[in-house]
Formats: sequence, C-alpha cells, structure tokens
Amino acid sequence: MRARAVFFDVDYTLIYPGPMFQGVGYRQACARYGIEVDEARYPAAVQAALSSLDHEQEIYEDAIFIRYIRRIVEGMGGAGDLLDACASELYVEWAACHHFFLYDDAEAVLRELAARNLKIGLISNSHRSLDAFQEHFNLRGLVAAAVSSAEHGYLKPHPSIFEAALSLAGVEARDAVMVGDSFAHDVEGARRVGMRGILLHRADGPLPTVDVPVIRNLTDLPALL
Repeated sequence: MRARAVFFDVDYTLIYPGPMFQGVGYRQACARYGIEVDEARYPAAVQAALSSLDHEQEIYEDAIFIRYIRRIVEGMGGAGDLLDACASELYVEWAACHHFFLYDDAEAVLRELAARNLKIGLISNSHRSLDAFQEHFNLRGLVAAAVSSAEHGYLKPHPSIFEAALSLAGVEARDAVMVGDSFAHDVEGARRVGMRGILLHRADGPLPTVDVPVIRNLTDLPALL
C-alpha cells in the first residue's frame, strides 16, 4: 500500500481515556450533582448509548455528544433535573488531554513513519484542540495536518473533513491512507473521497470481516505501507 501521507483518527486510535471516563469517573462526576449511579453498569450503558448515537449526523453540534453522555448516565441509573448539567461537564472534560493516555505503540510508529518521509495527519470527531493534543503528548513537529470536526464543522464520515485534511497536507486522495478504529466513520468516510483505509481493531476476539486491511495495533502498520 504505497502512500505519501497517513492520516489517523485520534480517540481510541492514538489515545484512550483514563479513570475520568470509566465507571468510577462517571460515578464521581454524577455525585457532584447529587445523581446516584452504579459504576458497574457503565460498560453496558456505553454500548446502549452508542447504538442510539445518530451516525448519520453530518454537522458537528455539542448537543449531540451531551445527549450521548446523558444516555450513559441514565443507563447507569442516573435521574433528575441535573442530568444535562452533569453531561455538559463531562463533555467539556473530554477535551482535556490530561484525562487520556497515549497508546504504547503510538509515538514510536508515528516517529517511524515520519522518518520515512511520510506526511502524518490527524482527523478527529472531537472538540479537543489538536494543537493541545500534539503539545501534551510530545508529538509537536510530527504532524503535517490536523482537522477536528468541531473546528471544521462537519463530522466524519462527511467527505468535507477528509478533503480539508488532504488540502492541508498537500496530497491527493489516491496518495493517502486513513487509519482508525471505526469502519463507518474512518474507513468508509476516507474511501468516499478516494483515500484507502486501514481498520484498527484493538479488541480481543475475532477480527472483523471487511474488505480492507485490519490490524491489531499500530506496530503492524509500517509493514503495510
């Protein structure tokens, strides 16, 4: 898979959340609003909320993600007049880099690709500052183009956000590869504009059956390029 540029999703591709965005963190945040929840119900609540998330939404709106967080809190047993206030706080905190950790394989692979003169880009469905992300995780100087949906206005898989990233990097779609953990958002979105896609599946169990390469971790990526 020859390429001049490799674009990456950010959340759950390069970084993963710490305790703030696990059951214990939700319980603590809810307690500040007098909302009682069962942290053991967090995994199931997330899955239920994901299934109701509007994947056809194209325009980025804070309210989409606040509603999503509220559904998680409700799935954990939360109720009351302060649900939206609690969900809004959690939404704001999602943008803070100190709540997240860089996957062990991420920095080394990014530096290897950069050393091979491949341009590196970031395309994220997030309101997190990608400048702050690069600074916090010591990636400054590695990234040629970075586009967040909150700043751009459109969410992946809308073609516009991929086209904006390609333009910033100064590469054609046929010369670019997108790597991410969502087949619908990252892979399919990229392929709509002529990029190629690689699905990252970090979870245990069988690999998804899709018509693109699937990797377990980023260390498998350089060999494909």
